[in-house]
Amino acid sequence: MSRRTAKRPKTPARPGPAPVTGASPCPCGLPAAYRECCGRLHRGEAEAVTAEQLMRSRFSAFAVHDAAYLMRSWDPETRPPEVELDGRLRWVRLEILGRTDGGAFHVEGTVSFRAHFTDRGETGSMEENSRFRRYEGRWVYLDALPES
Repeated sequence: MSRRTAKRPKTPARPGPAPVTGASPCPCGLPAAYRECCGRLHRGEAEAVTAEQLMRSRFSAFAVHDAAYLMRSWDPETRPPEVELDGRLRWVRLEILGRTDGGAFHVEGTVSFRAHFTDRGETGSMEENSRFRRYEGRWVYLDALPES
């Protein structure tokens, strides 16, 4: 995690993941229901076509606490033995700040993003420029580039 900022919210935040049902808007921010957007990737019914789509699906996995998907979508060379999700964090919004390559015909790409959260009544955000690559034909998260 690169940069993290916090400020007081106007109203207290609820702890834990946001309740997401199939018909709920997708946490990734695209104008689709969760079941038709990132839910398909989480359930294994589809694969990410671009690095950005994988980034969005991983943000949604953090939002719905899907640790299994996070592990599956992580490059085996950099994947930790396990992912522990903090039940106090609620991931609330994703902003894509930029991208390089990572398209349907690329083998590598980066996605720069800002992820907004609440943690015990405090709002904050973190920024990262993530690297992705194709592994066995599918997009996986490799790591975060160091801050410049």
